[in-house]
Amino acid sequence: MIPTITAFERSPDRGRGLARDMRVRWALEEVGQPYEVRLLSFGDMKEPAHRRLNPFGQIPTYEEGDLALFESGAIILHIAERHPGLLPDEPNARARAITWMFAALNTVEPPVFERSLTFILDRDKSWYADRMAVLDERVHARLGELSHHLGSADWLDGAFSAADLLMVTVLRRLGSSGMVEKFPNLSDYVARAEARPAYQRAFGAQLEVFNSTSSAG
Repeated sequence: MIPTITAFERSPDRGRGLARDMRVRWALEEVGQPYEVRLLSFGDMKEPAHRRLNPFGQIPTYEEGDLALFESGAIILHIAERHPGLLPDEPNARARAITWMFAALNTVEPPVFERSLTFILDRDKSWYADRMAVLDERVHARLGELSHHLGSADWLDGAFSAADLLMVTVLRRLGSSGMVEKFPNLSDYVARAEARPAYQRAFGAQLEVFNSTSSAG
C-alpha cells in the first residue's frame, strides 16, 4: 500500500527543505517506498478533516490504510521499523540508533528551533540581541558536544541510520548562521548526508512543490 503524507502547499521555508515533511520524504526515499503527497494550505491544516489526523493542525501526517500518524519522529521510526535500511538489525545498535533519534529531537533541536524562531519573529524587539546571545551560547554548547561525540566518524553510531537523518535535518536549520561551520566535522557530516541520492530525490521533490506553487502566483 502506498502511504500518503501531507506537506505545505506554500512552505514558509521557500524551498530550502526545512519543513518537517522533508524528513519523511527523505526516509521514504532511503527505504525505496513510493509515496503520495497531499498539499495543504495553512487554512486546510486547521480544518476538522486534518485535525482528525493531527490534533495540533500541523504537518506532516502519514496515512497508510487505516493507520494515521503525526509527529515526524514517530513517522520516521515507523518507517524505519517497517523497512530495512534505517535501523541496525543488531539489538544494541538498534537501541543506540533510536536513542540518537530522541537526542536529535529532544536535546539538539529545541535550542536550534527556538533560535530560528527568534531570528525570524523577534528581530524588531528591544531585547533581541540579548536573547540571541543566550540562544547562540546554548546552540554552540550542543554543537560542541555533538562534534565531540562524532569525532572523525562518518555517522553517529556505525552506519547511516534514521538518527543521522533526523540530526542532519536539525543542523540544516542553522543555515547561513555559520554556527555549524565552526565545527568542521559537523559541516562535513551535513554535506555527506546531503550528498546521499535519497536526500537529493527528497529535496528535489519538495523544491518542485515550491517552484510550481510560486510560478502559479
